[in-house]
Amino acid sequence: MPRFTRAELESYRGAEVPDLLGPGLRLLFVGINPGLWTAATQTHFAHPVNRFYPALLKAGIIDRRMDPAAGMTDADRDYLRGRGIGITNLVRRATSRADELTADELRAGAAALTALVEEMRPSVVAVAGITAYRQAFGDRKATAGRQPQRLGGAELWVVPNPSGLNAHHTVATLADAYAEPARAAGIL
Repeated sequence: MPRFTRAELESYRGAEVPDLLGPGLRLLFVGINPGLWTAATQTHFAHPVNRFYPALLKAGIIDRRMDPAAGMTDADRDYLRGRGIGITNLVRRATSRADELTADELRAGAAALTALVEEMRPSVVAVAGITAYRQAFGDRKATAGRQPQRLGGAELWVVPNPSGLNAHHTVATLADAYAEPARAAGIL
């Protein structure tokens, strides 16, 4: 695993990470925005304490361990795409914390996400983070789980954010939450 100084990580502020998308997309996970470690490694959910990939493994969504902290390999990306899994973000620019984003950025991200979903046509979209979802989509009363409305033709879910900063969830509770949209997408 690489080691970054604070100054090295700060140099990635504002950087973007390419979406992980491919043909046959069934389940699109949506992060809030890239963190600095994610930007440095060009790998979604890459921070060493992020629980995204351990939760996917525990849920059975993936069947092999992935350690993205050093950067995802092309084989890892191909594996996820081959399973029908994609990853994008509401906001493209990297920050140290999601609370550095503005409400306008989140709302613009929701519009861009809708266009992406209409183009890529996944069966299910799972937005990771209820607070960001509420701001982005202007739905202050939204709760986690399957949403009553669709997004660009896809079934829409809100799942917990896997960040290590989200102390309300464990790998096990994240796995349970991520398994639901994966079942809906036909991946489980």
